Amino acid sequence: MALSDVSALGSLESRIILGLMSGTSVDGLDMAVCRFTGSGLHTQCEVMHFDSTPYSAEQRAVLLQLATSPDVNMEAFTLIHTQLAHWHAAMIGQKLKQWDLPASGIDVIASHGQTVRHAPARIHNQPGIPNATLQIGDADHLAYLTGIPVISDFRQKHVAAGGEGAPLSAYGDAILFSNPGEFRILLNIGGISNITVLDGQPDSGLPLTFDTGPGNTLMDKFIRLTGDDARYDDGGRVAALGKVHQGLLQALKTHPYYQDAPPKTTGPELLSTTYVEEARRVSGTTDIAVENLLATLNRLSAETIAEAILRFAKPPGAFTVYVSGGGVHNPVLMENLAEALPQGRVTSFAALGIDPDAKEAVLFAAMANEFLCGNRFEVTDGQGNSHWVSLGRLSLAD
Repeated sequence: MALSDVSALGSLESRIILGLMSGTSVDGLDMAVCRFTGSGLHTQCEVMHFDSTPYSAEQRAVLLQLATSPDVNMEAFTLIHTQLAHWHAAMIGQKLKQWDLPASGIDVIASHGQTVRHAPARIHNQPGIPNATLQIGDADHLAYLTGIPVISDFRQKHVAAGGEGAPLSAYGDAILFSNPGEFRILLNIGGISNITVLDGQPDSGLPLTFDTGPGNTLMDKFIRLTGDDARYDDGGRVAALGKVHQGLLQALKTHPYYQDAPPKTTGPELLSTTYVEEARRVSGTTDIAVENLLATLNRLSAETIAEAILRFAKPPGAFTVYVSGGGVHNPVLMENLAEALPQGRVTSFAALGIDPDAKEAVLFAAMANEFLCGNRFEVTDGQGNSHWVSLGRLSLAD
């Protein structure tokens, strides 16, 4: 497909876009085939197919090592940037075959890639160096291997215009899920939790969106203490056996990130095992039982989400929290969240007609649709100045 053919897609009645998402939990690749008509607030989206392909144990280990190690071998980094594209291309080919959908039936791929570093200036604290973020999974390789044009690097222009590169969910959320008269909180609980506030008011501008703090990342890291090779606390099983340690919980909540006003983003680089170990030392819980630790970390995620909603979203009355991401499958976390937010209703994103696991892949597909239609997004820099930019980078298939 030539550049002129891609440019013409925006004028078609509809576009078929394959959205890809691999999040901070590094579980696998989410793939959502979406049919779009219109753009902006007139966008209509039909999710035609969705599935997720897990990474192998070896693939996950390589990606986690790259994302968490402070020192990275440059040859290894260079190779995995390309190799990840090959892994994704193979996963896409397998799913398209399973769905009986030829590659020619997909207009473009919207690829988020895999975040390996997220470094806003207020985290890296290096004077004179701007916000930065990095996703791997070479888009040119992916386009060539699949034969489908790829739109990628959605976060880079956001950073270039003075934003932090995350969370980007506000753009797709506002387009797809605004509902006049209803105050909605769209909560995604992946490795990190983020919210988008849709106040139900017309012409209220770009919705407030920010990372509230941990989602599953800390629980995923400490589940290893059970010794049974679990990658996550399936169904909150271990947390359900434990009791929240209030001293440890309060020590964890003293982290300054929770008090920072949005816009703000964070990642496992900041909310790390070191952060938890320091809180355990301060609270005298270095020998805490693993089930009590998991129960406390589960409650931490719920309370920091709830407190961020009440403090920064400031719902005026009744509101609904629609939950997507892996956290929606953890009943202990959902119960803790509902208990921490008695003023609101907490429910699965499925209530809005979208598989809660598919939401982020759908959102990046929606951003690719905006790219094809020539639309721009508002980015506010650290000084409060607004800039209108296109988000995404195009890689042709040949």
